Parts: sequence; structure tokens; C-alpha cells
Amino acid sequence: MHSLEDTQGRGRARTPVWQVIAQALRADISEGRYAPGDKLPTEAALARRFGVNRHTVRHGLAQLVEEGLVRTRRGSGAFVAARPTDYPIGRRVRFHENLAAAGRRPDKEVLQIECRAATDGEARALGIAGGDPVCAWHGLSLADGQPIAVFESVFPLARLPGIDTALAGTSSVTEALRQVGVADYTRASTRLTAVAADAAQALHLHLREGDPLLRSTGVNVDAELRQVEYGRTWFAGDRVTLTLQG
Repeated sequence: MHSLEDTQGRGRARTPVWQVIAQALRADISEGRYAPGDKLPTEAALARRFGVNRHTVRHGLAQLVEEGLVRTRRGSGAFVAARPTDYPIGRRVRFHENLAAAGRRPDKEVLQIECRAATDGEARALGIAGGDPVCAWHGLSLADGQPIAVFESVFPLARLPGIDTALAGTSSVTEALRQVGVADYTRASTRLTAVAADAAQALHLHLREGDPLLRSTGVNVDAELRQVEYGRTWFAGDRVTLTLQG
């Protein structure tokens, strides 16, 4: 059996071998053999499949990376890139509603819930004194099972007693706030900043350290305009399209 490189060497293939590999993997993705977020076979496995060396495979994968179909992470391999999620940011920010409206399946994965003293920055944002008790909720936001952001939400414990218990039982901030007496809330301020992923963020989002993230920083208030949440979310830049709404 001849490899693709053997065939090209005999003058029977006009298309460069790395392009043949890219075309085959592109077809695999378009036909659903690999879904968004799936890991592709290793370079060694692909080299065996196509009868080529790993350098040729790497060249084909690089083409798919350039097209935005595939992303690579050093030491972990190549993954099918998820299609960007439309995510509106306005006065009524609701994660589950936003993703459901975009036709995606929303979910959250809790990484940590801790009660601690507020930092000076958190205290200013929440209108409390430095060192006052807060509940900090750390987690991952997912769309169709794939991580699109890491987040940290901080809640004033004296103003919202029991919020830590409520958060432990639900993945919805809206529901947790409802359980502690906040029937509705709106976004008082939002700030967007481009930042580079640190090592932990890159690990959670299956990115490379230093890859671009878009950080959203916001404060939510209740009907009496009291601060009930100070949140920061780091969105994977290639997986979310943020839309600012009035």
C-alpha cells in the first residue's frame, strides 16, 4: 500500500499532501464525526492514518487553525473549535436566558464557593466596608457542554444572608437571589477589558496561557438600587461574540 507521500512522489497527486489532510479533517468535522470541543486524534495517529510524517500532519492542522475550525493547546493536542456564542450584555444580564435565546444549551460548573472577608476593591463595588463578609462563587460557564468563560461572583453576606447555601443548591444566580429575597435585579455598570489568559484560566478554557480573553466586570443592584453582586467574567475571545445593549 502506498502512502500519500509515495503517491505524490510518483506524480499522481497534484494537491499537496498537507492540503489533502486538511480537506479530510474538514470533511470529518462538517459531517459531525468530530463535534465542537472534541479532541482530534494525535499527530502520531493522524500520521498513521494518512501514511505521512508528523510534520506534514502539523502543516494540515495549521491550515485548519488558521481557518478557525481547530484550536491547539500545547501538551494537550488539537480540538474542534466551538462556534462563537452570541451573548448580549445590558441592564438585564441573565446567563441561562442569553444562551437559550442563542440556541445553545447553558450550564455552569461550580469550582468553589467560599465565605471570606471582602477585598478593598470588592467592598467599594458592593458599597460595604473593607473586610466585611462576602460569599465568592467561582465557576465555569458552558455552552453545549463546552467552556466559554470562567467567572467569579461576589455577594455581600450581611445584605444577603443564606446566599452561600442558595448558591450551593443551584447553578442560577437569579434563582439563588430569589431564594434570599431578591425578586429582580439589573446591571448598574459594565466594563469590558481585553486581557491575556493566566495559567489557571487557560487550563479551564482549554487555551494556551497568554491567549486573548475579554473580561467583563459588572455590578448588579436590586429594586432599591442596593448592590447585590459584583461579578467578573473572563470570556474565551474566540468563542463568544459580546453585544452591548442599552
